[in-house]
Amino acid sequence: MLAGLAVAAATVGVVGPLTPAASADADNSTNFLGALTARGITFTSGPAAIAAGREVCSELDQGKQASDVANDAMSQTKLDAYHAGFFVGASIAAMCPRHMQ
Repeated sequence: MLAGLAVAAATVGVVGPLTPAASADADNSTNFLGALTARGITFTSGPAAIAAGREVCSELDQGKQASDVANDAMSQTKLDAYHAGFFVGASIAAMCPRHMQ
């Protein structure tokens, strides 16, 4: 779970051809990466951050509570409670808003 979540200096970005649907996804990804960077949450790469965000959604889709996903993030990384919670919330907002409460 969240194995790609590595708190380290990162270069973030999205590369590749964009279709209209992909453009919306790219906008969400760009906003997601920007939100993480603004809070000092960095990854080894943009794709690693996006993969970890998608893993949050997968965990929630399987019925896990957001607080439990945040606790997992804290135990598997150097994120404190605030940053782990922010990461989970940003993941939900950008990638799986169906889990917003």
